[in-house]
Amino acid sequence: QVQLVESGGGLVQAGGSLRLSCARSGSIFNIGVMGWYRQAPGKQRELVATITSSGSTNYSDSVKGRFTISRDNAKNTVYLQANSLKPDDTAVYYCYARRVIPPYDYWGQGTQVTVSS
Repeated sequence: QVQLVESGGGLVQAGGSLRLSCARSGSIFNIGVMGWYRQAPGKQRELVATITSSGSTNYSDSVKGRFTISRDNAKNTVYLQANSLKPDDTAVYYCYARRVIPPYDYWGQGTQVTVSS
């Protein structure tokens, strides 16, 4: 069983920065892609960024150039550095990890990010 625990959310003014962390514990092998999704009130959950075990990254257009995802495999942790935050970035941010075989997605409990204008 894999457990994901997010931290680092909070309230920040527009233009500010936050660093989210996602610590993974449990069965740490057989994990491939990890990443972040977010869900704003009344909206569907959407992709923010992903990173493979080899370090290849992918970002949504809405955060490209402002957010950076990274991964420390030795610490079983994924980070999301969020800069130049906008009120539209306000959402609950969820960490996820994909087990390769058999395929299965694990989710964290979420961390709230609120950006004030």
